[in-house]
Amino acid sequence: MASDGTRAAYRLLDPQGQQVGGLMEAPARDPLEKVQVPPVSGVYTLEGWLEDAAGNELRRAETLLRFDDAVPPPPTVHGPGRWLLGGEQAKLELDPPAVALPLSGISGYEVALRPGDIRIAANAGQVSLGLLPEGITEARVVSVSGSGVRSQAQTVFLAVDAAAPAVTLEGVPSGWSNGPVKLTATSADNLSGMEPTGPAGPFSAIAIDGASPITAPGATAFAWVGGSGVHAIRFYGRDAAGNVGDGAAGSPPPQSATVRIDEEPPRVEFAAAQDPADPERIEASVGDRLSGPSADRGSIGVRRSGTRARYEALPTRVEAGRLVARWDSDAYPPGKYEFLATGFDAAGNSANGDNRVRGGRMVLVNPLKTQVTLRSQLSGLRFSGSLRRASGGPLAGQTIAISETFAAGADRPQRTTLVRTGADGTFSLRLKPGPSREVVAGFDGSRQLTKAEGPVTELAAATAIRFRASTATAAIGGAPVIFSGRIPAAGAVGAVGGIPVELQFRYPGARWSEFRTVEADRHGRFRYAYRFSDDDSRGVRFQFRAYVKGREGWPYGPGASRPVSVKGR
Repeated sequence: MASDGTRAAYRLLDPQGQQVGGLMEAPARDPLEKVQVPPVSGVYTLEGWLEDAAGNELRRAETLLRFDDAVPPPPTVHGPGRWLLGGEQAKLELDPPAVALPLSGISGYEVALRPGDIRIAANAGQVSLGLLPEGITEARVVSVSGSGVRSQAQTVFLAVDAAAPAVTLEGVPSGWSNGPVKLTATSADNLSGMEPTGPAGPFSAIAIDGASPITAPGATAFAWVGGSGVHAIRFYGRDAAGNVGDGAAGSPPPQSATVRIDEEPPRVEFAAAQDPADPERIEASVGDRLSGPSADRGSIGVRRSGTRARYEALPTRVEAGRLVARWDSDAYPPGKYEFLATGFDAAGNSANGDNRVRGGRMVLVNPLKTQVTLRSQLSGLRFSGSLRRASGGPLAGQTIAISETFAAGADRPQRTTLVRTGADGTFSLRLKPGPSREVVAGFDGSRQLTKAEGPVTELAAATAIRFRASTATAAIGGAPVIFSGRIPAAGAVGAVGGIPVELQFRYPGARWSEFRTVEADRHGRFRYAYRFSDDDSRGVRFQFRAYVKGREGWPYGPGASRPVSVKGR
């Protein structure tokens, strides 16, 4: 009510003219801010009037109220139906709803893109979404009614693949191959994929030496490369989106590889002649026009000429296209010998060669070097000899190895001493005292001279014995004579303990006879007391000595001490 008693009254009439709800009132001077919500969509009439305090109508007015809260039907949405290429505009086709529209009709459409949360207002027909990021984009499309109510969303997924597939090539040898090579190109694509779908679908391709590519549907293609030479390989693929890496029309260039094939064996030949300064050096060349000679494979063998025996491998090294071996001709008996070289190229091809560069079989006659003779002799501890050519000339300044091999039980098994020949080819060495041994002189030869060895000479060292008597005269029936001594163990490994020592005697005109055997202690000492009891011994001068035969493991031969004299009285 106003201060003067006037009031405003309102009522809402439905399309059939029936009042909806109760009467609404408002201050006369204030507008009606809210109207009771109609129960259904339609066109309603809103009537309003003013009344004075007595209830008399002063003025009346009406207006139409259009109400639509119905959810509109969604549109029909058509996506590309395929993978989009990078740089290709994304578009949707929107068709209006095919069912009854709400009272307010359709004012337009709205497209929401995820990821990115981008909203685009659109009309029916073709809608451009611009360039989308690589991957999957979700488009949610709704209809918007005239009253602003949105429909349920229609979802369309748009897929973009902007890159050609990644392709790997297997089977390419790291170096040279000696036969055909099988290549396998494998394409991989994490988006549109490589699933074959027909002639226009994904494929993998291999091109050899610029020829038309060999293609195969899907992710894998195979190709054989043959023939000696260096082959240029190109390989690429096309994915389901149509991205292709063949270098055409601005696409990425294909990847490349190189296949090297050498199916031809190398050429193997021996040197034209032997080096006079080193005739035992056996050399062969290995040549190959493509892959070149192997850097680490090859061998040279030897066998007696005219036989079918296997070639005996010689120590061979490979160096810069050559095979170099050494033949120890001194280890082979005289005669003719033939050689075979086996060479390899870098591709693994091999070939044998038994001819020299200038033709003719590789055959050598042994002795290959100048023959020598070595003579030696032993005089006491002096060991001497001479080295001469077989033709008679002396060989000065050559090294002679004098080897002493000691008997079992010595403190060392062997000793070698080096001496040099004089101007006349002779040599000499004074041997050191010690156990029994065998002595031999040897010459190891040189690159021009054969090996040689002198005769084996035996140096027999007698057992040394120190021997004494306690007195030079012995009373018959009196105190005993003490015989004692010692065996030095110089040069022996073990102790001398237990070695039998024969005590012997003789008188004028008689031979040595044993009268007692004792054993040396661990220091080599021995002792025996002898009493003269026979009257026949009175006035006779006897000689006594110690004698050792030796034993197994004792590095000395039989030995006797110097005799000592004792006279009976």
